[in-house]
Amino acid sequence: MLILQRRKGESVQINHDITITIADIRSDRVRLAISAPREVPIKRSELLEAARINQAAAHGDAPDALLDLFHTIPTKEP
Repeated sequence: MLILQRRKGESVQINHDITITIADIRSDRVRLAISAPREVPIKRSELLEAARINQAAAHGDAPDALLDLFHTIPTKEP
């Protein structure tokens, strides 16, 4: 894993076609602007985990996992 420090407005380039820019920083939240080709899937990790748990619960593999799903999704603060 690579850990970088960036300031608002600074970017990180991945290969030649993906750019991640720090769009805004507010207290403990960072807003990212991601520029990538349409064929590159960009998904939030907590949503991927929620989908995995939901699919496992639907197949009967993890009945309690569906309840755990609600604890993995952050609540929206006012």
